[in-house]
Amino acid sequence: MLDAVLLWIKRNEKNSLADVKTWLAIPSVSTQPDHDQDTRAAAEWAVLNLRTIGLDTQLIETPRHPCVLATTPPALHPPGAPHVLLYGHYDVQPAEPLDQWVSPPFTPTVRDGKLFARGACDDKGQVHCHLAALLAWRQINGQLPCRLTVLLEGEEEIGSSNLMAVVQAHRDLLASARTLIISDVNQFAPGVPALVYGLRGLAGAELRLRGPNTDLHSGMYGGTVRNPANALATLIAGLHDKNGHITIPGFYDDVRPLTALELEQWAALPFSETDYARELGVPELWGEAGFSTLARKWARPTLDVNGLTSGYQGPGGKTVLPAVASAKITMRLVPDQNPQKILDLFAAHVQRLTPSGVTLEVERHGESPPALTPMDSPAMTAAAEALEIGFGKRPVFMREGGSIPVVSWFKDALGLDTVMVGFGLPDDHIHAPNEKLDLDCYCNGIRTAAALYERLAHHLA
Repeated sequence: MLDAVLLWIKRNEKNSLADVKTWLAIPSVSTQPDHDQDTRAAAEWAVLNLRTIGLDTQLIETPRHPCVLATTPPALHPPGAPHVLLYGHYDVQPAEPLDQWVSPPFTPTVRDGKLFARGACDDKGQVHCHLAALLAWRQINGQLPCRLTVLLEGEEEIGSSNLMAVVQAHRDLLASARTLIISDVNQFAPGVPALVYGLRGLAGAELRLRGPNTDLHSGMYGGTVRNPANALATLIAGLHDKNGHITIPGFYDDVRPLTALELEQWAALPFSETDYARELGVPELWGEAGFSTLARKWARPTLDVNGLTSGYQGPGGKTVLPAVASAKITMRLVPDQNPQKILDLFAAHVQRLTPSGVTLEVERHGESPPALTPMDSPAMTAAAEALEIGFGKRPVFMREGGSIPVVSWFKDALGLDTVMVGFGLPDDHIHAPNEKLDLDCYCNGIRTAAALYERLAHHLA
């Protein structure tokens, strides 16, 4: 049966592409109020699409943007079939700066075998791979291999503040799921499909150092009071030592060491540090001493300044001694680090590092725990087989340096491990101008999704 489904997918590639273009053309920018109606329109498009496939689908209102919840009626899956939950998001990042797009961000355009549009990879294009696969199963078989629930949200790009309330309200339905599927990650490289089994967590904070009660003339007052900008520079410099290690006492206490299998697998990946540096436009790579670039990227914690503000920022010069200096900082965390504990340690350490003559304020921002999925679970085995069917090559196992908070949220709320199976590539420019999804990745993604539900039905039975 799967062979017939895959043949249908091949014959209908142009129709699938036209369908996803329609969805991508809707500017569902969740953070911009001017696009609230567009964001709702993207949700309504998904509702109609899922109803066409045959799922019982509803639009669930939230205080901001709605969720889409769809589930297979009994006639649409075999009796006793395992229940699978698919999560994705239909909202997208702002497209600005618009002048850096070669083609308009909400006019989906194919160039050189690539589909360019905001949301092409993150996440509408990847979600649509599943929708197209489900349609193929319905057309060929009349029903899906699994009992399936689809949950799409419109607030992922702004923190998913209403998602878990929806999950809790529909817990009776969702709690029977055996695994969670997310396609919001990348392959390792072109021609190297991958399963992501680990994500770093996140802990964010903003520091403010306050000095005099107003900006001062740097000639009249310089040398008489502590300059908050100078003090902030001193503080930040003290957060790392010369070897790139973070100086917060206790910061590394809970870091889970890498296994011998992980080190062996990563060493075998087709990765060139020279090529990586050239792609990034840097003269050399840098990071924590004693670890490879991939280990630092995927499995070691970090502390980075994301923004600095102080004094005069306009054209030309202004001889001012600023009253306030601030820095936005994020720490990427790894298993088994706890974001709240790390932020407590961070707050105590920056207080110790603050020079005299200024006062420190610490404002906490985001917290997301790290996540790790067993590589040998039945669902991961099914996903590995599906990727091999879809892309023609056995996938590698990798971690990602970024964070997907819903992975840990669903684990805590429903006890579900997540299978992260992605179809994008590292150069897809997500969150940046000229976001794209290679057409062969899109078509192979549909094939993979079709095979995934058949393989899950087998391995979770």
